[in-house]
Amino acid sequence: MAGLGYRREMADWDMSAVQADFFEVVPENWIRRDRTRLYELIDSGRPVHLHGVSLNLGGDSPIDEAFLRELKGLIDDIGGQHYSDHLAASGDAHQLYDLFPIPFTVSEVARVSDRIRRVQDVLGRRMAIENSTWYTNVGTMPEADFLAAVAERADCQILLDLNNIAVNHKNHGGHDIAAFLQHIDLGRVSYLHVAGHEWDERFGMYIDTHSQPVEQTTVQAARELHERLGVPILLEWDNDVPDVHTLNRELACLTFTTT
Repeated sequence: MAGLGYRREMADWDMSAVQADFFEVVPENWIRRDRTRLYELIDSGRPVHLHGVSLNLGGDSPIDEAFLRELKGLIDDIGGQHYSDHLAASGDAHQLYDLFPIPFTVSEVARVSDRIRRVQDVLGRRMAIENSTWYTNVGTMPEADFLAAVAERADCQILLDLNNIAVNHKNHGGHDIAAFLQHIDLGRVSYLHVAGHEWDERFGMYIDTHSQPVEQTTVQAARELHERLGVPILLEWDNDVPDVHTLNRELACLTFTTT
């Protein structure tokens, strides 16, 4: 099963031509707004998952419970089965809608997992946390161990982004995808994210641009996990969104296997 991140560039598309089994949207874009498009996708027999960008799980400011109540209304309205946000900070004094790393330390495990528990208490359901791309960070724990510890202490699920693991490995060393998987509880994985990335000469780093086809090693890892765990795969393509034919080809590659 392969899904696609729905983006504003698709607003005028005939979505029946998109060969995705489900879609993912940013909930912040649909709170207090016309949801006709979401209803259309759902009525076509394809569920809509919610993947947020503003929860600020790694920040210091109080969890925004007013936002969570509106979010809960959206989840109930569309019958959403999956809600996730990033294991990152996104701004305290001002919402920056960007993702900043959390120090990989034992004290941060306790602090952040308590914040996740508070979110789940307000929503009345478990959420998933996504491992994020980071370009500089501090801490005493490997990223995979940090993610696993937070998920266990918070008793939440994991939205496992394989592209982010690949980018972080290329930029910083540490665990590649295969090694990363050995350090987390795969039973907590709700589904997978894959995307493309690019080398940026300005920074001398790989950047998580979501603007290219998925790297073949990431595709293979996603296929293997799909077969092993039965979890769906979601294709993110946020920048330079291509035509329907290209997206359909990428979606087909994600779950196609040879015998």
